[in-house]
Amino acid sequence: MTTHPFEFVDSDLVLRATAPCVVDFHVHRCILSVASPFFAHMFTLPQAPSSQPSTPLIEVSEDRTTLEMLLRIIYPVSKPKIETLDELTPVLDAAFKYEMSAAIDFLRSQLVAPRFVESAPVRVYAIASRFDLEEEAKVASRHTLSVQVLDCPLHEDLKHITAFSYHQLLNLHHRRAQAAQELMKISDNVKCMRCNAPPYGTYTAPKWWEDFEARATKELATRPTTDVIFSMAFLAQSAQAGCERCAGSILDAYWFLQDLKKKIDDLPSTI
Repeated sequence: MTTHPFEFVDSDLVLRATAPCVVDFHVHRCILSVASPFFAHMFTLPQAPSSQPSTPLIEVSEDRTTLEMLLRIIYPVSKPKIETLDELTPVLDAAFKYEMSAAIDFLRSQLVAPRFVESAPVRVYAIASRFDLEEEAKVASRHTLSVQVLDCPLHEDLKHITAFSYHQLLNLHHRRAQAAQELMKISDNVKCMRCNAPPYGTYTAPKWWEDFEARATKELATRPTTDVIFSMAFLAQSAQAGCERCAGSILDAYWFLQDLKKKIDDLPSTI
């Protein structure tokens, strides 16, 4: 079994994790009291007399890994490396249980680290909502714009949030998608030398725009962000759908596309 650093010879308290096996952590009341009002209050309660002097022992419900990570956060030792949300969530739950504000702050920053919020934004949003972490929920909600929320895998974390929180997320996607689609209007100054030469001086949009508008509007309906629709691959497909001059028209319309992208990016992006 891997050892842990909590074997202090001057400890005056033992915290015992019992799952999946019994592991004792020899710790200090003074550190727990400073880090946790929960433990500080517990230590003021009268203790039952004991016939044999021994170090007090408290069994906790947290498993060995969770307890060790929590203690590493509050002790002046190397901080834990939290690699998965499965590791982070029970530690955050324990930090709230024991009212450890410093640990909560550390875990909040970990929750919205790029490795989590970019790969699993909906799950991060669910965890943040469960613990009423408003700022983290806003950060996560912004990252969910790049995924199709209803197609994301179901996870146990979703069981712990309210219908209101989930509706807020869906409503953000719906409102932003609608607003972004309404911005999909081409400027009269965007022209193509070949396909934009209508009779009687009336304006006709280049063929590349017709393709771009149709596909972008569909993409924005599910992922209301500019990441995909302004990518080179996406624009190249529209260039191929137009005439032989449309590729040049797209390059000439850089100013228009840049402005359109900014308008979409500036739309409300958090719950």
